[in-house]
Order: sequence, then C-alpha cells, then structure tokens
Amino acid sequence: MSAIRGQAAKADARVVSADGTEIAFEQSGSGPAVVLVASALADRSDTTKLAALLAEHFTVINYDRRGRGASGDADAYAVEHEIEDIAALIEHAGGSASLFGSSSGAVLALRAAAAGVNIDRLALYEPPFVVADGGDGPPGDLAQQVTALLAQGRDSDAVKYFMTRVQGMPGIAVFFMKLMPKVWANLTRLARTLPYDIAVMGDTQRGKPLSVEEWKGVSVPTRVLTGGKSPAAFQRAARAVTEILPQADHRTLPGLHHGAVVMAPKKIAPQITEFLKG
Repeated sequence: MSAIRGQAAKADARVVSADGTEIAFEQSGSGPAVVLVASALADRSDTTKLAALLAEHFTVINYDRRGRGASGDADAYAVEHEIEDIAALIEHAGGSASLFGSSSGAVLALRAAAAGVNIDRLALYEPPFVVADGGDGPPGDLAQQVTALLAQGRDSDAVKYFMTRVQGMPGIAVFFMKLMPKVWANLTRLARTLPYDIAVMGDTQRGKPLSVEEWKGVSVPTRVLTGGKSPAAFQRAARAVTEILPQADHRTLPGLHHGAVVMAPKKIAPQITEFLKG
C-alpha cells in the first residue's frame, strides 16, 4: 500500500481528471491510502463519519463523485470517466490505494479494479447485483423512466421512483422523508446523477449470473460485507462475487441493513480497518 504521512485534513482539495473535470475531496489521517466511493444519491457528506473513523489508521480520501457536491461534471457521461476520476485520486495518493465502496459505489470500485487501476485492496458493502431469476431487480425500463422524469424537470419524482422501485423503500417512508425539507432537497440535488449509477450497474441487475469475463481483471484481495438485516438478494450477490474473484471473501455483519454506511459507521469501520490492514 502507498503511505502518506503527516497530512492534516484538507477541505475542498481538488484533482483534475483525464477529461479535465475537477474532482473535489477531503483528505484526513495518515498512513496507507483508502479512497471512499459513494453510492447513488450520496456525496462525501454521507461518509464523513466513516472517514473520521478510518482516518485513525489510514490516509482517507473522501471525494464527491462527478456531478455531486463540489466536483465538476462533463457534458456527456461515461463510466470510464468515473474510473479515471478514481485513478486521478489514487495518483494524488502516491500511485496506489485501497478502495471502499458501498452499493453502486462498490460496483464502481470493482469496475476500476477490472480496468487495471492500481488498487491494493477492495472493501465493498452490499454491491446490489441481482444474480437470481426473480430476485427483485429494478424495472427493465429503469433508465428510460428516470431519464424521462429528469427531462421533464421532475427531479423529486425521479428520486421517489428510484427509492421505491430500485431501493424497495415503502412509499410511506418516502412521504416522511419529504417532510424533512433539508434532507429531501439534498437528495433532489443529486437526482441528475441517477443515470450515472444506472450506467455503473449496467446489465448486472437482471437476474443472471455475474460474467466471469467482465470481472476477470479484478485480482486484488477483496472483502464483501453485507448486513444481517438486509434482503437475501445482497447475500446472494456477495456469494456470487466471491465465487468469480480469485481473492474474495464475504462477511455478514449482524443487525445491519443497506443504509449502515451512513447510519452505523462505528460498526462498519472496524471491519474495513481489519481487512485493509491485511
């Protein structure tokens, strides 16, 4: 692992990605580097508490994915650009780093490793692959539906559609979230990046086995974490990852669910730390 020592926290530091887009991040801690890759409808504010816990052991780079927070964006999106963003952050970190990604961010981390980015280890929380027929995957026309809502300026409706039809959140829960104006405004501001996460997932949520060919470039040690209270589909996805990767294992964390990265960082941080320290 690369090591950066004696670095104080930096607010809104930036790197320039290969296409010229500025990517904003905060850096804290010292020691081997780890980059935190956010999920859908999230930016680095969602992993601030986790970053602080990991900074006791590592140099933590907590960044805003493109189109989010203080980071820039490009006119056209491509998953390859997000991989280049991670590569630029790793170059800043000294040339190699580990990644922690949650949900679709975990899949983006896997794609970066598959593309040959210089990654030491991968810690992943609940990559949302759907690998079994009838496994409650998202609608087949998800991308078209979300794109249409955004084109009509219905960003709030796009968030609601994603939460209910993809994340499986009950409508009543979304209703109560809307009663928290600040929370809902933050989510709505991120709505325009929903197509990005849909692109990251590709065709991996259609109830088919993971493609060995698609992920053959992932050769680094990988740990997949799942919550004991999460739907069984996440457990199946984790087992599928461990079956196709040469150095992967799986741990279930009792009592946790899909939102644990934000809601229970103190229970996840020790698992990440133990694994990344090797």
